[in-house]
Amino acid sequence: MQNRPLSLFAFDVVAPAHLTAGSWRTEGDQGHRYTDLNYWTETARLLESAGFDGIFFADTVGYHDVYEGKPDAALRDAAQFPVNDPLLMISAMAAATRHLTFGVTCSLTYEQPYLLARRFSTLDHLTRGRIGWNIVTSYSESAARNLGLTQQLGHDERYEVAEEYMDVVYKLWESSWESDAVVRDTEGRTYVEPSKVHPIEHTGKYYSVEGFHLCEPSPQRTPVLFQAGASSRGMAFAGKHAEAVFINTVSIDQARRSVEKIRQAAADAGRDPHDVKVIVLLTVVVAPTDEEARKKYDRSLENVTIEGALARFGGWTGVDLSSYDPNTPLQSVETKGVQSVVDMFSKADPDREWTPREIAQFLGIGGTGSTIVGSPDTVASELKRWRDEAGVDGINLSYTAKPGGWQEFIELALPELRRQGLIAERAEPEEPLTLREKFYGPGTMHTAHGHPATDYRMARAAVPAGSR
Repeated sequence: MQNRPLSLFAFDVVAPAHLTAGSWRTEGDQGHRYTDLNYWTETARLLESAGFDGIFFADTVGYHDVYEGKPDAALRDAAQFPVNDPLLMISAMAAATRHLTFGVTCSLTYEQPYLLARRFSTLDHLTRGRIGWNIVTSYSESAARNLGLTQQLGHDERYEVAEEYMDVVYKLWESSWESDAVVRDTEGRTYVEPSKVHPIEHTGKYYSVEGFHLCEPSPQRTPVLFQAGASSRGMAFAGKHAEAVFINTVSIDQARRSVEKIRQAAADAGRDPHDVKVIVLLTVVVAPTDEEARKKYDRSLENVTIEGALARFGGWTGVDLSSYDPNTPLQSVETKGVQSVVDMFSKADPDREWTPREIAQFLGIGGTGSTIVGSPDTVASELKRWRDEAGVDGINLSYTAKPGGWQEFIELALPELRRQGLIAERAEPEEPLTLREKFYGPGTMHTAHGHPATDYRMARAAVPAGSR
């Protein structure tokens, strides 16, 4: 297992900037072109030509308004705000490529399952099976306030909703249509055989969906399912449903512990632990030498503002650090919420005296993920440790400038990573692989044995022909 190549995904958001605060101020940064479809098709071609497995889009339907109790800092720093809908670009990016795959974040809290199932079936058809869904339940109070709630649902209830939501979409994707329902019989004047299309007749606590899925079966039926929940409840959900889990950790040891928990959660759900792929968020700053890479990192750090970094932090955690002196150690602050923050950072580096300024600098490059800085050989050595010591299956590559960070990685680091077998050599098959095939091998079109979606598919196959 340790000698396997890592999957390689680019990580972005449809906004001027993502995790690195102030990236849009970097000379040559193209983040301002986030509204330009040509930019995204160019990026898709760049990644495909370099042999990336795919691009993964984060998304949020809220905005960071915790810092100072308003969104001003997020607006000034373009802290994932403004942000556009990534689903609407995927068709164009897929049309510009043959092999690149796409993971897209969509919140189930604010989207009816009947509509979401239709959107992903449509994208699975149009991409020929190159689509995945990152399942999120949303964390943003601003999203709740703007989408019909006075406040967001409690954490555990969001996962209760999510469990029923998944039942609904599995029924729609896997058991509403038989695989041979579309007959296109011109002589019999029948396009779809009615006896092979079935209402799902779902009635539950949160959803009632009586009828048929609107789409015929797509290549993958169920899109590849991603998840990123770090809580015990989120881990259990991932163990049951996820085919790939994204983790954000600040050390290899933390990543190893997360991988172990995810594998155990999958085993507890009755699945093969290695059916769940673990993808780690990393930012790579690479240059011909370690010294040049460090200087490049320092230049990026100069663009980071305390306000921009802490606006992101406040949105992610719900903790507002604006009222504290930026240079005052937070260990002396007797506030429960802030103490939990200090504890989190202390585990990452117990030798640092954490102040709001220190937290901002820590998060400023790459957000809550780890950053590798160095020459191609240094980058390869560190990625080998992430693979072999933490046991991750792939990386989600963020950037310090858009798309320059990826271009430098492609030009400088990728040849060495391939030489050392950390990233697979380019050998694209004549027929493009689906996203699920990229994870599990050619011919693996559908969810694996032990996955709940598979149970719905097998249950429909066991029903006598013509039964509804």
